[in-house]
Amino acid sequence: MRVFKGLFGALLLLPALAGAEEIGEVSTVFKWVGPNDKIVVEAFDDPQVEGVTCYLSRARTSGVKGGLGLAEDRAEASIACRQVGPIRFREELKDGEEVFKQRTSLVFKTMQVVRFFDEKRNSLIYLVYSDRVIEGSPQNAVTAIPIMPWPAK
Repeated sequence: MRVFKGLFGALLLLPALAGAEEIGEVSTVFKWVGPNDKIVVEAFDDPQVEGVTCYLSRARTSGVKGGLGLAEDRAEASIACRQVGPIRFREELKDGEEVFKQRTSLVFKTMQVVRFFDEKRNSLIYLVYSDRVIEGSPQNAVTAIPIMPWPAK
């Protein structure tokens, strides 16, 4: 019972979907029982940088386990971030700061996006990767945004 309470507590501490909006999905594997496996595309805005939106595509495992929230999603993901307005920093940026985090399994696996600022090239770099409590994955994707003046209307 103590183990169950510990796992339940850990679930509550794990971050939920941090403000991502689902843009669309495509089915990749047909399942006779439960929902199909999918690739989903989600968008989220950088919480510290106004004018930046990131688009994340990732696998979502479904079937019976996935329908119950018990499946573990794959580590692969792709990211593209774009300047969508004038860029304004809400506060000083920290290299490697987490800007998005989402559970990809019931307890132990997460997908996260971190941001770096390349001052020399005046660019923001976003890295997506997956990790586990015991063993992470080297699979990752990166995107960069040169900070450009935004035309006034």
